[in-house]
Amino acid sequence: MAKRKRLATADAVQILYRRYYEGRPERVKEFDEARATDSVARKLTALRLRAGMTQRQLAHLVGTTASAICRLENADYEGHSLAMLNRIAAALDQRVELRFVPVSQGKRLKTA
Repeated sequence: MAKRKRLATADAVQILYRRYYEGRPERVKEFDEARATDSVARKLTALRLRAGMTQRQLAHLVGTTASAICRLENADYEGHSLAMLNRIAAALDQRVELRFVPVSQGKRLKTA
């Protein structure tokens, strides 16, 4: 029995992109949205930790509950509001900046 020659393994992100996303624009859109919510959650957590605060302490400064801060720091949470982000930023002596960048089709996942 003849053995099949295997192709050299490429970048893991490229392999995953080809297997699960290539030719499936709805999946790419879902991935981009998940990446955006994850990014916000990670940045909020990093800001709070850099300030040396607990979720409860930040909530007190912002005028909300610790569970609300916990939700905002969850990568699965999709209810981030600009008003709340501005309140958190002000409490941590920061400001929110919003950017719009063009999306180049086919390169979204490959540059992760």
